[in-house]
Amino acid sequence: MTIDALFEKLKHPNPNLRSKAIWEIAEAKDENTIPRLMSILNQEDVTYRRAAVKTLGAIGADVVPPVVDSLLNSDNPTVRSSCAKVLAQIAVNYPDVPMPEEGIRGLKQALDDPNPVVNIPAVMTLGEIGSPVFDLLVETLHTTDNLAVQVAILNALGSMGDRRAVEVLTNLSNDKSADPYIQESATSALSRLEMVMKYNN
Repeated sequence: MTIDALFEKLKHPNPNLRSKAIWEIAEAKDENTIPRLMSILNQEDVTYRRAAVKTLGAIGADVVPPVVDSLLNSDNPTVRSSCAKVLAQIAVNYPDVPMPEEGIRGLKQALDDPNPVVNIPAVMTLGEIGSPVFDLLVETLHTTDNLAVQVAILNALGSMGDRRAVEVLTNLSNDKSADPYIQESATSALSRLEMVMKYNN
C-alpha cells in the first residue's frame, strides 16, 4: 500500500483500520513522514488530527524536536494542544525509554501557556512521564497561580503512584490556608494515590 493510501486510512471511520495504518506509517517512515504528520495537526477533521497525534507518538523520540518547536511557537492553540498530546503518546508507547530532555523542557514551558487546551494536556503528559518529572510538577504546583493547572497537577500526582506524593498531598489537604477547592482536590488525589500504590504492590 502506498504511503498516500495509508495517510487516507488515518481518516477512516473504523478505529481498527486507523490503528493499523498508524503503525504501518510509523514503520515505513521516511524524511517526509514527520513534516507531513505535523501539517495535519491544524486540520478541522478531529479523527484525522487525533490519528496524526497517535502516529507521531508511535514514531517516538525522533519527533520530539519538531513537536516541541510547534508546542512552544505555533500561534494555533489546537496545534499546541496536539503537540502536548503527542508527547503523552510517546510516554505511553515507550514507557522504558526516558523522555528526551527537550521534551520535558518544552512541557515545562507549556505549563505557562495561557490557553487551558494547552496547559492542561501539558500537565497530563508530565503525569504520564511520571517519577522523573515529580519535582517539576511539585514546584509548579507551588508556584503557579493558575487554579486549573494546580488541580490538574494534583490529579496527576494522585495517578502516578509515586510515594513522594503522599507527603505533598497530605500537607495540602490539611492546609487550612489553601483554597478550599485545592484542599478538596488534594484529599481526593490522596485517596486515589493510596489505591494506585496498593495496586502497584
